[in-house]
Amino acid sequence: MSDLMLELRGVHTHIGAYHILHGVDLQVPAGEVTMLLGRNGAGKTTTLRTIMGLWQASQGTVSFKGQWIGGGTGGSSQLATPEIARLGLAYVPESMGIFSDLSVRDNMLLAARQARRVEELDKARLDWIFGLFPALHKFWLYPAGKLSGGQKQMLAVARAIIEPRDLLLIDEPSKGLAPTMILNLIEAFRALKRERTTVLLVEQNFMMAQALGDRVAVMDDGRVVHTGSMAALSADEGLQQRLLGLSLGAHQ
Repeated sequence: MSDLMLELRGVHTHIGAYHILHGVDLQVPAGEVTMLLGRNGAGKTTTLRTIMGLWQASQGTVSFKGQWIGGGTGGSSQLATPEIARLGLAYVPESMGIFSDLSVRDNMLLAARQARRVEELDKARLDWIFGLFPALHKFWLYPAGKLSGGQKQMLAVARAIIEPRDLLLIDEPSKGLAPTMILNLIEAFRALKRERTTVLLVEQNFMMAQALGDRVAVMDDGRVVHTGSMAALSADEGLQQRLLGLSLGAHQ
């Protein structure tokens, strides 16, 4: 296995009186796309939010490139979310996290830590993003709230990659999108794979998971219950049915 970009060991997360994560162990190799799969309510979103410090790990540890960023007995300490982001992580939540009243341009500028004006954005990288998501170039000065659902998702991903990031955490990017938009997203993520960007991707669309994933971790009831190659899971309909209640044939 390649070097680890991210590792969770025995992570527990409580939200109020609710115990959501029950000892999550997860490894994300550098330069690969790791799919985080599971039924609704399995703990996938809580895992991403715990990694980003939005919720604290009450037990266990979260390490990024070998550096502790959260957890510990009793959850006594935790890097703040902005500190975690500055280390090179970007998070695209299921809600997308865009500013509807601002233009596409201003959304992108706000996401760029190294630029205060549009002229200071890395033009070569911006052109690369426009190549992935041509609609963002077309609607550069439009309010983000007027974009279609698929275009908003493209903007959310584009904001996360406006500057190079070591790790992208992305939560259900295909949710509610038309099949053509999902195919566009798959092509964009494939381009990120060619750039050797490390991605931890939560996704319910098994076709998309199969198209993109190198490795897979399956969650159930707040625990990781299976890890392995995405290709092996794709080839084993019995395992799919047992872990996810589906078969690949039903999702092609």
